[in-house]
Amino acid sequence: MSSVRIIGAGVAGLVAATQLVAAGASVEIIERADGVGEASCAWCAGGMLAPWCEGESAEKSIVTDGQLALDWWPRHFAGTEQHGTLVLAPARDSGEIARFARRTTDYQWQDGEQIGRLEPDLAGRFESGLFFAREAHLDPRAALRHLYDSLQSAGVRFAFGVDAQPGDALSGVDYVLDCRGFAARPRLTDLRGVRGEMLIVRTHEIKLSRPIRLLHPRIPLYVVPRADGLFLIGATMIESEHRGQVTVRSAIELMNAAFTLHPCFGEAEIVEMRADVRPAYPDNLPRVTQEGQLISLNGLYRHGFLMSPTLAMAATRLVEPAPR
Repeated sequence: MSSVRIIGAGVAGLVAATQLVAAGASVEIIERADGVGEASCAWCAGGMLAPWCEGESAEKSIVTDGQLALDWWPRHFAGTEQHGTLVLAPARDSGEIARFARRTTDYQWQDGEQIGRLEPDLAGRFESGLFFAREAHLDPRAALRHLYDSLQSAGVRFAFGVDAQPGDALSGVDYVLDCRGFAARPRLTDLRGVRGEMLIVRTHEIKLSRPIRLLHPRIPLYVVPRADGLFLIGATMIESEHRGQVTVRSAIELMNAAFTLHPCFGEAEIVEMRADVRPAYPDNLPRVTQEGQLISLNGLYRHGFLMSPTLAMAATRLVEPAPR
């Protein structure tokens, strides 16, 4: 099998490396940051493996290809939790639930009593919702660390603090995989940035078993449970390439929406506020492209953990055995 050098140790790079190693390739990874994931927008991700929910606004290929992630991640990360996704809306926005249902599939309608059985701490707060039972979620940071540890154990070499360009990285290997995300914009000129902001809060006054998507005409959001009373609240989608800190407006909107889900979030401790830029092509669909020895995996937009297995499989098929 071929030798491959991967630039970028975010979710695309680590998942591609995992697939390539399984196919017998010799792999090394170069990363400009000092550690895995920290400079990647995947560090801010919700970690939702929700192909059917994404069908509300994404192309059909995201729904169909994204289902591969529901098999891939549990096989490679034991922390993947498959408890489904619950979609809710305040009574005043009940029409948003019907609109979401028209655009998606593979759900069951839930009345208030059924919602309470799924999430006891939300009992009596919502009259109806949609339950996508086959969807899953994971903690992105734990998943990235696990892939890194597994790849190290498999003999993959990592070089951190190296800001390599694809053309300079071709020497000595059969292929280079460019998995730099938005940092590849100078070469992939049709990439654009979509800013996302998120909060991580801690409260032990409410427990959730699954991601909750709260619909609102202006700022729909998701709340994803993590260990030790942590919850990720996200995320804005702003057509901007600005990587600055979370704005006051966005923070207020996210916190107000979380308070609408449950008043206990009003007393939650804010642990982290962060913003980053997601890489997206004009059609919001990810792509694997090839120019000779150089293969690019990019444009994952808001579907990094959902679509990275599909892109990694496609890239692995392009990496043919080196000629002898």
